[in-house]
Amino acid sequence: MNFIEANGVSLRYALAGSGKMLVLIHEMGGTMESWDLVVPALSAKRRVLRYDTRGAGFSEKIRGVLKIDAMTDDLVALLDALGITEKVALAGTAVGGAIALHMAVRFPERVAAVIATSPAISIPPANRAAVLARVAKFESEGLRPAVDATAANGYPVELRQDTARFEGFRARWLANDPASFAAIYRMLADMDLSGELARIACPVLVIGGGYDRGRPPAVAEPIARAIPGATFKVLPTGHYAALQTPELVVAAIEEFLQHVGA
Repeated sequence: MNFIEANGVSLRYALAGSGKMLVLIHEMGGTMESWDLVVPALSAKRRVLRYDTRGAGFSEKIRGVLKIDAMTDDLVALLDALGITEKVALAGTAVGGAIALHMAVRFPERVAAVIATSPAISIPPANRAAVLARVAKFESEGLRPAVDATAANGYPVELRQDTARFEGFRARWLANDPASFAAIYRMLADMDLSGELARIACPVLVIGGGYDRGRPPAVAEPIARAIPGATFKVLPTGHYAALQTPELVVAAIEEFLQHVGA
């Protein structure tokens, strides 16, 4: 476990392996442990960086308003602080996928390729009021009242064969700081990256989870269609693909990056 200050925030990170750089960006409510089951295989061929985004895990918590630009600025500052100047491949889940895609727009000179699983780039305007009410409830009551619904959408019973793995996910999700979680959720509610997707110039793979009921393939596919030359793939997994089906995620990442030479 390592810590560093970058862009005015304390971030926890870990590095493993050697070779071309791959950065893993976890989902909202996740931590860098979201990638535990894929790192051993990925780091056998690459140098892998993962980190807790601001507000998550052991990184510095959020107070006040957060914008997606701050999340990409954090990543650039982390890469700079670690002396990583070459182009990197990015793999992100949900909001982590949004960070990766936005990074490719803002800093194209730093990004070799993007893999985004169940990317969360916006919330439909019709759902915004309900989402913000849910966020206010997180702040007043904590995350426990929402854990069952969250799991039903993103970690359905079809993927719970490994009971210990699911219970570990649930306990880790409940440990989130409610104020930071709310700030990240409000960031998502206030943003819409759809208008910038056509500006992405690097190779992109968008993955939809066949069992993801919160952001199903029907939501992910239009994102891929909006990105020039992007590839879309559906895997039999859920919202937390790297935890639920690590072998499928590793294979998809390795095949795509090898194909595009990133």
